[in-house]
Amino acid sequence: MKTRLTHILSLLAALPVLMTASCSTTRTLSEGEYRLAKNNIEVTNSKKFNTNSLHQYIKQSSNSYLLLGWNPFLCIYNWADPEDNGIWARFCRKIGVEPVIYNPEAVEGTIESMKSHLEYMGYFNSNVTTDIKVNRKRVYVDYKVKLGKQYQIDSISISVPERGPFKSDFEEDRANISIKAGDFLSESSLEAETQRGAAYFRDKGYYNFSKNNYSFEADTISVPGKTFLEMRVNEYSRNESASNALPLRKFYIDSVSISYTDDVRIKPGILKDLNTLRPGDLYSESSVNKTYTRLSALRMFNSVGVDLYQSDTNKINCSISLSQSQLQGFKTNLEASSNSTGLMGISPQLSFYHKNIFHGGEWLNLSFMGNFQFKFNDPTRSNEFGVSAGLSFPRILGMPNSKVKGSNIPRTEVNASYNYQNRPEYTRNIISTSFGYSGTIWNRLSYQFYPFQLSIVHLDDINSSFLETLSNNPFMRYAYQDHFDTGLGGNFQYSSNPSENSSASFNYLRLSADISGNALSLFKPLMKRDESGAGLIWGTPFSQYIRGELTLGSTWKFGKNSNQAIATRILGGIGYAYGNSSVVPFEKQFYSGGANSMRGWQARSLGPGTSQRNDSFIIPSQTGDIKFEANLEYRFNMFWKIEGALFLDAGNIWTLHQGEESSKFNIRTLGDSIAADWGSGIRVNLNFLVLRLDLGMKLHDPARENKWLEPGAWLKKGGYALHFGVGYPF
Repeated sequence: MKTRLTHILSLLAALPVLMTASCSTTRTLSEGEYRLAKNNIEVTNSKKFNTNSLHQYIKQSSNSYLLLGWNPFLCIYNWADPEDNGIWARFCRKIGVEPVIYNPEAVEGTIESMKSHLEYMGYFNSNVTTDIKVNRKRVYVDYKVKLGKQYQIDSISISVPERGPFKSDFEEDRANISIKAGDFLSESSLEAETQRGAAYFRDKGYYNFSKNNYSFEADTISVPGKTFLEMRVNEYSRNESASNALPLRKFYIDSVSISYTDDVRIKPGILKDLNTLRPGDLYSESSVNKTYTRLSALRMFNSVGVDLYQSDTNKINCSISLSQSQLQGFKTNLEASSNSTGLMGISPQLSFYHKNIFHGGEWLNLSFMGNFQFKFNDPTRSNEFGVSAGLSFPRILGMPNSKVKGSNIPRTEVNASYNYQNRPEYTRNIISTSFGYSGTIWNRLSYQFYPFQLSIVHLDDINSSFLETLSNNPFMRYAYQDHFDTGLGGNFQYSSNPSENSSASFNYLRLSADISGNALSLFKPLMKRDESGAGLIWGTPFSQYIRGELTLGSTWKFGKNSNQAIATRILGGIGYAYGNSSVVPFEKQFYSGGANSMRGWQARSLGPGTSQRNDSFIIPSQTGDIKFEANLEYRFNMFWKIEGALFLDAGNIWTLHQGEESSKFNIRTLGDSIAADWGSGIRVNLNFLVLRLDLGMKLHDPARENKWLEPGAWLKKGGYALHFGVGYPF
């Protein structure tokens, strides 16, 4: 069985080589046709100009390449005979990529588009020429760009209407005008200013003000070498008649109505508090957007419409319409892994959610999870079951949302969970509860802050051999004991792009922290003590520690339709016990390996440091106080909804003070203790769901005598792990 699996994995690893054997990318072309192999842009008279800004104006893009100018699916398409319509030919065309046939007319269109864009950016009378090279039915197009002249603005004159209050409001904003003397003249900068100014004045009550109320006139002739710009703000837009223009005036809200379909069951007071538009208030575009954001944040409406229409010369009516979305449903998740020793791990999860359980926008979430580790034909098992319940209220309890001025409404969260774990060495029960707040700031920073967290951990059914190990190892004995864990904690995440499925590149930062036991330590003088001096609550010690973890990540999208990406992640964490504890509790320690970590290892099977696997555990359970990890992954589209990946992982865990020397963090031996793996993966991207299969192979194993593994050992026993998961690993 293992030999057969090794052969299959070897075949998968060699598949790219087989796919490129006898590769042709032009075989299916007809006489007189050429494949567009590459477009290149060169700016001949400037080294600072960003040529990437011109790529989007190329009318015909070449085939994208996955890595180092290689696209195996272009080869696969050419495996099929052009005249053949059999099963094999249709299969090759289905999963392959059709070559882009060179079109000379697209080149001419590209030249005109580039010239128009350069003029828009302020490079007047630019010149674009092409150098077209043909090599064995492949065409290479080089666009050579000579940037035109730029005109630097010497002075700006501004005229605004004298009637009404607009002039005084304009003077308040004059310092914020983005066009300055000394800037280069360009249509793009002028348009940016009109959009900025129009948004500002609509926020000041000028409901029907738009960028069309602006006009510009540039003079580059009157004084040779000088450029003068005149900016006018008109009482009428460019598509209106000046003779009918009224003074620019401020608008006030006349009436506000909220309507929704019969299936929407929500307390009217909730909607009233979320609405920031009030009759008699001065119109403000930001208030309209704020109301839309607050209502949408309930996540219970399929659509939120805020419609405005003029009811008088300076009054507008506001109509808010809501339609309900699906309020309840189920979510599933599954992770599975296997390694070369035959150890299997399966982690299913099922969740039920309701987004309006008490008709006030309250979210209820019930979750059931399991974690099962086993070997076929082996009685050894590790079973874990968990159930959790969470209730989230769309407000800070005790304070109405009408008191919250921002766009984002904080939520109050109450959570409770029970976890049961049955391992060969022991049985563990964990009861947890927490109370806190969550929300979003500036649409980029999300937070969860829990001023109260409580866990009660109880172990029983400890077998005799494991009990003997605990007796001889104080580090493990204190980590595996009954304890109370109470304190505060939180999670904070910043993302440069809040969209989950963005085609643009993005960066993110994630921070989590827990502080436990400090409040209870104030009462320690009144508590009973155990033989180590630790304070006891009902005969059980409480934990005292601090724990933090920081993650930095970036994903760069590139290629045609952003179908390729380089994803990176660096994370580090540390836990430190003090006061009433000598060791961070086991459930708060770090571990490495698994579907979202070091993929050459199964979860909890790596480290700490260079130490060997702890034989006290029949199923791996390696943990530590410190964790560091770095991940690099190249993702590319293959065909249909199938994606591929190549990855590299490096990292490990370490103990801080306790344990053997081989497990402790030591800067002098850090290089030897860093584990590394590489691998490849295949994903099915269904847009709403990503299914993932990754094969990780060990490169550097700190626990081995010969730490570097040769290629021949990658697919042998102890050399690889196979992981199935849902979603990207990071």
